[in-house]
Amino acid sequence: MKTLGYYNGVAEEAEKLRIPALDRACYFGDGVYDVTYSRNYRIFAMEEHIANLFRSAAAVEMEPRITPDEAAALLRDLVARMDTGENRIYIQFSRGTAPRAHAFPHGESRPNLLVLIFPAAVRDPYRPMRCITRPDTRFFHCNVKSLNLLPNVLASEAAERAGADECILHRNGVVTECAHSNVSILLGGTLLTHPANERIYAGTGRAHLLSLCRAVGIPVEEKTYTLEELKKADEILVTSASVFCAPVLELDGEPVGGGRPELVRALQDALTDRYLKETNAPSPV
Repeated sequence: MKTLGYYNGVAEEAEKLRIPALDRACYFGDGVYDVTYSRNYRIFAMEEHIANLFRSAAAVEMEPRITPDEAAALLRDLVARMDTGENRIYIQFSRGTAPRAHAFPHGESRPNLLVLIFPAAVRDPYRPMRCITRPDTRFFHCNVKSLNLLPNVLASEAAERAGADECILHRNGVVTECAHSNVSILLGGTLLTHPANERIYAGTGRAHLLSLCRAVGIPVEEKTYTLEELKKADEILVTSASVFCAPVLELDGEPVGGGRPELVRALQDALTDRYLKETNAPSPV
């Protein structure tokens, strides 16, 4: 298949997939999701992404009708049906299908499972970024990978119009994360990143970066930092499922970072090597 859409047991080309209008994702954004990539039909960091998905579901009192092991087996099967082994994999739970009412539906309604797979590659891990900054206007459940992404959409569009790659968000001058990525800084030899609380979604890319820094002896502090510290940082690093460790060299039209290029390159090499090793052979189905 060139593309694939899966909804509660039905799989077909994504463009042909139909979802009921009464799915609560349609009118409340009442759902959670996660995204990862495959290469050579192997799904990168699959267990971590599935664990994050189920953690988000639990945080909003959602009980999927599938187990993590069943989800993993399903994703492997669906990826194997694709014409290419290099894909972006989107997986979503919504709370169920029911007439519109704000409170949780009861009775027969159960969470719905949506998977969308499209040919796509991870971003060039060595390509730097241009970013802008904007106030963080999101709600206080950012630790949940929710479907409610309107502020993120607006921030991403602002970056697009400015010719930038990402938008770094802040609450009253305290940096949180990006529109669809995490952001960390190298300052005085230490990696600083916002604490994993309700203000950010602590993504898998962030976790990989922190783990690597600790492994090679780079001090890590999960603490808040300001816009001024961001602008003065030796390096600004963006991470996500598709961005392993991209340095930011321009912020709001001004040059930034570039103080530790050798360290950034070492981190990029190690994170890229992990990805290549984990996806270097066809996955058994």
